[in-house]
Amino acid sequence: MELWKSSENVDNKISTVYSPESHILIIEPLYGGSHKQFIDTLLEGLKNCKISLYVLPDKKWHWRARTSALYFYDAVPRDVQFDVIFASSVLNLAEFIALRPDLTRCRKILYFHENQLVYPIQHVKERDFQYGYNQILSCLVADKVVFNSNYNMMSFLNTINKFFKLQPDFRPKNLKERLLHKCDVLYVPVKFPVELAIKNEDILHIVWPHRWEHDKDPEKLFQVASALKRLECTFVLSVVGKPGDNESIFKEAAKELSGYIRTWGYLPSKEDFFTLLQECHVAISTAKHEFFGISMLEAVSCGCFPLCPNSLVYPEIFPEECLYKNEGELLKKLKMFCHKPHKAVEMRCKMNIDLNKFSAIKLIPKYKELLVGQ
Repeated sequence: MELWKSSENVDNKISTVYSPESHILIIEPLYGGSHKQFIDTLLEGLKNCKISLYVLPDKKWHWRARTSALYFYDAVPRDVQFDVIFASSVLNLAEFIALRPDLTRCRKILYFHENQLVYPIQHVKERDFQYGYNQILSCLVADKVVFNSNYNMMSFLNTINKFFKLQPDFRPKNLKERLLHKCDVLYVPVKFPVELAIKNEDILHIVWPHRWEHDKDPEKLFQVASALKRLECTFVLSVVGKPGDNESIFKEAAKELSGYIRTWGYLPSKEDFFTLLQECHVAISTAKHEFFGISMLEAVSCGCFPLCPNSLVYPEIFPEECLYKNEGELLKKLKMFCHKPHKAVEMRCKMNIDLNKFSAIKLIPKYKELLVGQ
């Protein structure tokens, strides 16, 4: 059975499938982008489980983190018995459980797509202590805390003490030790395309498949692309991803690189996105923040050779030859590929990566075990 509730002209979806298993309550305050992809893949893989899903659309992230607990306090029914709560860390789980003591007995699982303790900010004054603090409180309330990568988990746990140095006095102690036993890593389940297309090796096709936000550092991409242009390298560039708050940077770059652009803008259809990726030779990340990176894995599955910073989550996922230390090294690698597009194809074919461990087929059974114990 599927029910739909309208909230500010955006659907708030409640989906329930009945079975004799535990009743799982899934809460996602930021139902869009990779969070939506994750939830939808879970629901498809767990379609025989008894699940109720409550979401809010992915608008105004800061307000979702601040206020969604009060919204779900009213939205989640009191006349239904739930056994498990599975919520993303955008939700202040401590607030939600305090507001809904009837749910205290549920097994509470918190999932981290990103953590606010190491999230990059444009200006130091913008660091809001409360976001990270709320995530720590949520971890204390949760029975199980699951991260989408080891980097995400360890960067969170290892930064707790430093984070509380912002607090003037009466700082909590031993929080890392108190949380460590309940923390684990479970990668995001990704549905990879089944078929691969043969690539045209005449002109290097570069793709940057990320959100148009400052934490993905589009400025670095455009600096490198402009440098390739000045060096008179032959290439085409596709910049795809959901627009954000700094679209002016992209408008300027579109003018600067107008003769080199193949695709520019968001591709809402996954089929169109995969079709584009299968035409590309190299996928680039210039991120200042990444805790997993679905789009880069999807690009690799479509035959792209990845070039990623030698930091963040990337060394956990990709072999050394895919990593660059700085902008100069990225430019050098791309210049080589511009002269030899076939080299990118060869290196991707020889690349030592097991995409299986990120696949939905492999991971869904692990999520089922986490949620219902089977």
